[in-house]
Formats: sequence, structure tokens, C-alpha cells
Amino acid sequence: MLILLPPSERKADVRAGRRLDLTRLSLPELNPARERVLDALVAVATTPDTDVAREVVLTSAQREDIARNARLRRAATAPAAALYTGVLYEALDLATLPAPALRAARRQVLVASGLWGAVRLTDRIPPYRCPMPLTLPGPGALGAYWKRALAPVMESTAADGPILDLRSAAYAATWTPRGDLARRTVTVRVLHEREVDGVVTRSVVSHFNKATKGRLVRDLLTAGIRPRDTDELLTALRDLKYTVLEEEPDAPGRTRRVDVVVTRL
Repeated sequence: MLILLPPSERKADVRAGRRLDLTRLSLPELNPARERVLDALVAVATTPDTDVAREVVLTSAQREDIARNARLRRAATAPAAALYTGVLYEALDLATLPAPALRAARRQVLVASGLWGAVRLTDRIPPYRCPMPLTLPGPGALGAYWKRALAPVMESTAADGPILDLRSAAYAATWTPRGDLARRTVTVRVLHEREVDGVVTRSVVSHFNKATKGRLVRDLLTAGIRPRDTDELLTALRDLKYTVLEEEPDAPGRTRRVDVVVTRL
């Protein structure tokens, strides 16, 4: 099984560790594309008066991110598993996984990224800020840029098992499984169910959506689930006590879309 996750905006503060070495990253076919984005991001960060720099630094609290981006090539690195610290990763809590589950995570999880395209949890990268909706001089709009670069790499990486796609919309748009890969892919939306004035409603709650996806992946990994296809994957989720509702596909060759319904935030 291949598990696709979004990155987190929040990153750990890495104070010691070897410098970035692209040749050590997984999916080395992406390195030419990574180099171009890395060069553009560093260039923007060293000229912080540009419009793009102001777009990257959305609030005063993020001004440190410009300095981080400026020193990306000489900054200390950490494994992606330790670097990403947002809500999803707090719920996944990789550091406390049992050893077999952690080994499975290292094999099965890919994290999407506006800077790296995609990385494995073992890849050592420095703290950075590079949201996928960003447009950089040279690469242009990162969503379109990575859509061109990722397709052949992801198709070869997907192997022949099911794909659990938990990426957020901006990252999911960079690679859309087609044909047989689409039939092997499950995408998940998390809905919060509650009763308001006697009426049951379901809605998307961003924070809880991320936390639920983190717990879902943790439960799959801890249980040692090794589904051979999407039917077995959905059965496993239900066995783990998740309420899973599947949407009817509206076209052949489309990914299986499911809602995971939760009642508590």
C-alpha cells in the first residue's frame, strides 16, 4: 500500500544535522525539478522586497521563514518524520509507533511538497516554507510545475497495491491517478456529524480533518494492515471502527472516494 500525505506548514526547528544533499533523497528522478524550485526559492528569499517574498511571508510571525529559505542549502536537516509537526503529524505521532509500524511507515508513506515534489519520511530536509499555491520566478505556478514532473515518477512508485490518498486539494492536484492507478486509489474526506436543532448535519472541519487522517494512518500502520486492493483497505478501516461511506463513482476509471464520518472533535 502507498499512503500519500500532505506536508504541514509547521516545521520543527532543526539546530544540528548534516546539510541538504539532494542525491540522498528518495525519488532521485525529481532532483532536476527540485533544484530549479530550490534555486528560485533561495533567490526570492535573498531579495525579500519582491512581491513573491511578500506572498511567502503571509504574516509577521512567518518572517523567520524568509531567513530559513535563504539558507536552505547550508541549513541543518532532519528526517521528514521529525520535521513535519502539524496537526496531522501530531495525531500520527510517528515517534511512538511500534517498530514494525514505523518500518511500514518508512516504506509506504510519501509526503507531498511544494519544494521537493514528494519525499519519504526518512529523507533529510531542512525547515522551509514553500506552499503549493505559490508562484515562483522560473518554475512558475508550483501546482502546474509539479504536475508535469510528478506524473511519471508517481506512476512508477505506485507499484501494484492500493493507494490511500490523503493529500489536501492543492497537493492532490499535482498528480491525479489515471486508468488502473485510479481504480486502485481511495481518496478520503472527513466529515463531522452533529445534531443541530434536531437535524443531523455533516460538515468538513479543517483541523479535525487533519487529526482524523493522522489517527487513521496510525491505526492502519499499528494494526499491520496489508490490503491487496481497495476493497480490503475499506474493510480494514471499517474493522478499525471507522464509519466509511462510499460515493458512487460517476465515471469509469475514477478513484474511489469515501467519507469518513466522525461525531467527536
